[in-house]
Amino acid sequence: MSLPALSIQKIGQIALNSKNIPAATAFYRDVLGLKHLFSVGDRMAFFDCNGVRLMISLPSSPELDHPSSILYFQVADITAAFALLQQHGEKIEQAPAMVAKMPDHELWLCGFRDPDGNILELMCEKR
Repeated sequence: MSLPALSIQKIGQIALNSKNIPAATAFYRDVLGLKHLFSVGDRMAFFDCNGVRLMISLPSSPELDHPSSILYFQVADITAAFALLQQHGEKIEQAPAMVAKMPDHELWLCGFRDPDGNILELMCEKR
């Protein structure tokens, strides 16, 4: 007999590590333009990313002190978003490039890093 499946509706929150919450807050708010919801001193900062809450926090234990999984932020115009990252002087890992041609769109990605070295990607589905 199988157990009933969980009824997961959506991702409610994603956590990223940071060693410098004020710098991370400035980056996610001012460079990426995410809505800053609230902070808990210099230990945590919370942002809204179109209904998914992003928590930036100090690592809670040594075994959790490592880079994150890659987050993909969807943008309408990857060329314009890339230009803004360059204007802010952000560390670019990969300029915008088409990675897949689908039947109805092209998938473009652009890699960059946040102040703590976490790899992030811009993602654009060009029709």
